[in-house]
Order: sequence, then structure tokens, then C-alpha cells
Amino acid sequence: MRPVPADYRRKLLWPGSTQLAPVPAVLAGCGDGTPESPFNLITIAWTGIVCSTPPMISISVRPERRSCELIRSTGCFTINLPPASLAATVDWCGVVSGRDHDKFAERNLTPLPGTRVSAPLVAECPLGLECEVRRILELGSHTLFLAEIVAVQAAETLLDAGGRLHLDKAGLLAYAHGHYYELGRCIGHFGFSVRKKPGPRIRR
Repeated sequence: MRPVPADYRRKLLWPGSTQLAPVPAVLAGCGDGTPESPFNLITIAWTGIVCSTPPMISISVRPERRSCELIRSTGCFTINLPPASLAATVDWCGVVSGRDHDKFAERNLTPLPGTRVSAPLVAECPLGLECEVRRILELGSHTLFLAEIVAVQAAETLLDAGGRLHLDKAGLLAYAHGHYYELGRCIGHFGFSVRKKPGPRIRR
């Protein structure tokens, strides 16, 4: 067994709190483009896949946010994975309100139409998930939206000749306790710890 660093053995006990990190830093698109429900963006760090079949995702939004109203009324949203070059924009979209700002226009972002949902995607983000709300849970400080991912839009430049997606080339953002980080080098893949090593090559 690998020895545990001495410093890690000494732990402080804190009350329960939101210490999970790192987490994604994404832009959630909402609204349907009508005067009653204009396109809007909100920065979300509390999001994650919750089921593979059907593919489902969750996001948590404070009820007082404009985006919460829009998602409730339209029953859909998008999840857009931004590159590190958009870090300032991602942060800004999380601290100003869609009631006072046109976030697409003011940050020079391009709304893309969804194929299955009325909410906009962000052209400047390499990957976008179209999501239909299936359930809403009022948890306390946040409202949880459980949604099915009904379509995915991926940048062609991140696909190889075999159609495999390489998000490692996108320099995506991560968020940890109030700070933004750019994802770094790949150190493994799913199952690499149990994959059999190739045997010796036989010369003929």
C-alpha cells in the first residue's frame, strides 16, 4: 500500500459544506428568444452527469436568478463548455443579471439555435449539450433541474478522422473554490489501471 503523506493524515473537522472541487465551469443557455423569454446565459459550476441511459444531467440555480425563471418557463436549457480564453466572460456572466444585461451582445457571443430545444447554444464554445427538463427539485438555496441530454453539438475541429472527440485540445475551464483553472495534460484514460500491457513483440 502506498504510504499516505504525513501532512494528509492530520485533518481538521469542518461543518458540512460545498467543498467538492474541481468542478466544471460552464455557460448555461436559456430563454427562447421571445420578448417574454429573451436569450440569456448563466455561469454554472454545480452541474454533473447523473445517468447514462437515458443521458441525464443536473444543474443547480438560485431561485432569484433570471435564468431560473427562464428555465422553468421553457422547460429546457443548454450546457456549453467554454475554453480558458473565455474565462473573463464566464466569470462576468455569473456575476451580472440577465434582467439588466444582454449577455450575448455585451460579450460578443454568438447564439446558435438548438436542434431539439429552444434555448441557445454558444458558438464560441467547442461543445454544447441540448437539455430538456424532466424534474425540478426545490432544495433550499438552490433549485435543481434534472434534464435529459437530447442532442449534442461538437466542433468539427476537435474530431479526428475516426470521428472521436478530443476535448483535451480545447483547453477547457475548471473551477475550484473561487478560482478558475485551465485543464492540463492527460495522465490516463478510463480503465488504464487494469489494462493488460502488450506482450513482447515476436520477430519473424
